[in-house]
Amino acid sequence: MQRAWERSCSYLGDAERKLVVLDEVNVALKLGYLELDQVLEGLRLRPPLTHVALTGRGAPPGLLEQADLVTEMRLVRHPFREQGVKAQAGIEF
Repeated sequence: MQRAWERSCSYLGDAERKLVVLDEVNVALKLGYLELDQVLEGLRLRPPLTHVALTGRGAPPGLLEQADLVTEMRLVRHPFREQGVKAQAGIEF
């Protein structure tokens, strides 16, 4: 996990990148794979015009306090439940 975070920090510090998506990073924080302080420090690396999207449930309060925008999604319908669709390679895993 630390190597992936180091790679993320290289993207965060690169002014050529205008958007960095850290998919499910909140889950990594929740499970203790990453520390909040290291994530906040990594976010400080971003140049002014670089946008960062962090996804996943259970974002810690310290991260929410630093965020410009916070969205919570609510499940309305899901094909796994209602239609019996199985997880698909390249989509869910």
